[in-house]
Order: sequence, then C-alpha cells, then structure tokens
Amino acid sequence: MVGFYWRSLCRQFFDLVFPPRCVGCRQAGVWLCTECLSQISRVEPPFCVRCGDAVHAGGLCARCRTSPLQIELIRSVFYFEGVLRKAMHWFKYRGRTVLAEPLGELMAAYWTQHPMPIDVVVPVPLHAARLRERGYNQAALLAHEMARRVGLTVDERVLLRQRATAPQVELDAEQRKENVQQAFRCSGNGLKGRRVLLIDDVCTTGATLEACAIALYDGGAREVRALTLARAR
Repeated sequence: MVGFYWRSLCRQFFDLVFPPRCVGCRQAGVWLCTECLSQISRVEPPFCVRCGDAVHAGGLCARCRTSPLQIELIRSVFYFEGVLRKAMHWFKYRGRTVLAEPLGELMAAYWTQHPMPIDVVVPVPLHAARLRERGYNQAALLAHEMARRVGLTVDERVLLRQRATAPQVELDAEQRKENVQQAFRCSGNGLKGRRVLLIDDVCTTGATLEACAIALYDGGAREVRALTLARAR
C-alpha cells in the first residue's frame, strides 16, 4: 500500500513538471488520447484457444496440437504496433513509468469483459541485475495497476528469475525457448492449489510465459493462465 501511494505521489510530481501529452498525437492532458486508442488493433477471434496465436478457424493451432503448452492459456489485449508500440517503448526503456496507469487501465478493461478464474496475480519477474539497471519491473507495474482496479491480489515475491537471460527480442523462436529454459523458480509454497494469472507486457512466442508456468506448477500452482498487454503479429 505504501508503495502504491509513493508511486502515485511520483506520478503527480512528474505530471506537474512534465504535463501529459498523448504519445501518438501530442494532445495535451492525456498520455493516450481517445482517437489514438481507437486506432490500436485489438486481438480478436479467431485465435488458438491455448496460446492465443491467430488462426483461420477456432480450436488449437498447429503448434499446440503437436506440442501442447503446459500453461492453460495465453490472452493478449492488443497487437504490438503503432502508437501502443511507441507507448510501451517509452514505458519500458525510457523510464516513463507514469504510462503504467493508462496501460494497466486497458488491461483492467479487458479483464472486466473477459474474467478468468484466478486467485493471485503474478508478474513475470526481471533478474536482479536487470531490475537494478532499469529501476523497475514493467510487468509488475502493469500487474498492480490492473489488479487494483479489478480487486485482485498481486504477489511479486513468489516467482523469481534465477539466472540472467539474453533479451528475447534478439532471438528466434527456438532460441527464445532455450534462453528461458529453467530461468525461473518459485519461492516458498504459497501457491499450493492456487490459480495463477501471469502478467507480462508483450507476448511474442509465449516462451517466457511457458517457462514461468512450468516453474509455477513446480511450486504447487493448480492452474496458470497469462494475460499480456500486447502480442506480436
């Protein structure tokens, strides 16, 4: 709770020094205006009922039929392009943590329309070295902003990234899978029998989410689902 009020105070100070302007069109007063938001492509069916990849018809995609994921399902709100891509770049790499609020609100709106049976929200963790370098975990900020709007509980301590990994953006699908294999572990047994919602900013191949899910199942989770703000086409 203290952390939330501290972040809120920081946002208010930032807004005074640097008043919000839309990331897309520079309209004053907001970080993402209604017009720019209307241009962002939502992820709509048909998509794979498991991994969320686009498919021509309902059901499972070819990959999930031949190599089923352990994670229950992956869902994303928007496609990673246009003004959303720019906003997320500012948020993740340029220190504009104030964007966590409008971006988290978009995830909360999706959740309200598409709720899932879960007990706890767990953000995808950063390695300690990356966290020190960046100063914040973008997935955790999104998780808190979303969860407080829909009455969910966030646990940042239960899932740990136990080794540093190369940035996934530089790797192909198979390399991504190898890169995050056994990169995560659970701390304690607080997840025993619980249904977990993983939160991350972007899903590309689902490799990171699957690696997290495996660690969460090993830690006693009953079910693991994932929600990301964006998905690569």
